[in-house]
Amino acid sequence: MSFLNDIACIIFHQSLMDTEVMPLQHARVLLFEDEPLIALDVEELCLEHGASEVIVVRRLEDAETVELAAFDVAIVDLILGKYSTVTIATALRDAGVPFIFSSGYADAPELAADFPDVRLLAKPYAGEALIAALTAAMTVRQLGNV
Repeated sequence: MSFLNDIACIIFHQSLMDTEVMPLQHARVLLFEDEPLIALDVEELCLEHGASEVIVVRRLEDAETVELAAFDVAIVDLILGKYSTVTIATALRDAGVPFIFSSGYADAPELAADFPDVRLLAKPYAGEALIAALTAAMTVRQLGNV
């Protein structure tokens, strides 16, 4: 899977050179984030990079009302409130939705075993890093479906 991640990064960087292409063009993004300011920044960033919609889920119990398969990519904060989001990540994986983790905890070794191909983006992260990670996740899924 590392090979596919490498290809995805190359494709992302090539897309940055083409000013006509928006990395998240028409993507529906699902964001699990309990910090309102971070959620607002991420939503704005995704929309600026072409996302057609960003839905923010701030509480674990609200995740049950979301149709996961309707989204092209997701950003999952490791902790919503004080609850782990590993069940959400598992549901996203089962639904075939590519996603990345974000967290204020730079190291989460327990994720490596269950989600070896999912990127963990440590907070605070640069907007470019977020867009690159999302684009790579979506590209890996597309390459896997070829």
